[in-house]
Amino acid sequence: MRFVALDLETANSRFTSICQIGISVFEDNREREAVSLLVDPDDYFDSINVSIHGIDENTVRGKPRFEQAYRQIEHLFMDSLIVSHTPFDRSCLLQTCKAKGIALPKCTWLDSAKVVRRAYPQFAKSGYGLANVAKEFGMDFNHHDALEDARVAGAILIQAIADTGIKLEDWMTRVEQPISDDKYPQRVKLEGKTEGPLVGEVCVCLLER
Repeated sequence: MRFVALDLETANSRFTSICQIGISVFEDNREREAVSLLVDPDDYFDSINVSIHGIDENTVRGKPRFEQAYRQIEHLFMDSLIVSHTPFDRSCLLQTCKAKGIALPKCTWLDSAKVVRRAYPQFAKSGYGLANVAKEFGMDFNHHDALEDARVAGAILIQAIADTGIKLEDWMTRVEQPISDDKYPQRVKLEGKTEGPLVGEVCVCLLER
């Protein structure tokens, strides 16, 4: 099982203002390669975005522009499954490639937020943002650092595969189906709960969506 988890940060509200790229390559449930690149977006930095990720003009001074940065990572995307949490990162990459006249990568995309919404009933309608899901799973990370966000998106996907028993290739089909589709019963394994009514219990249960 191999996939590439991707996260991007932008300098402002434009999808084409990428200022950081984070990539985590997973194979057999482990991170095999990690890439973090600061990018000069050749655009202005909005104070709101800066307050979120802490990247500003000084941070990216002298860093490569997107065209140069993309050449360093393009080989990771070719013929790969790319995982991103929500469509934001996919939109940023595709729109920026189009704006820069770069051929779009030949790859397949999987939205880990869609996976979460179908794997866990509590996230079906709301609360499926990366930070909230990571907190639920006890995953500590520096949110809005592109590499750390990419790593957590990948870890969340691996967790969902383990909890539901639905294989990665089957999730490609499942995310295109309604959240309440009964074709895939949800199998959730709870181990070593440290709080609540299931303290110390280990069980496997079927949950109806």
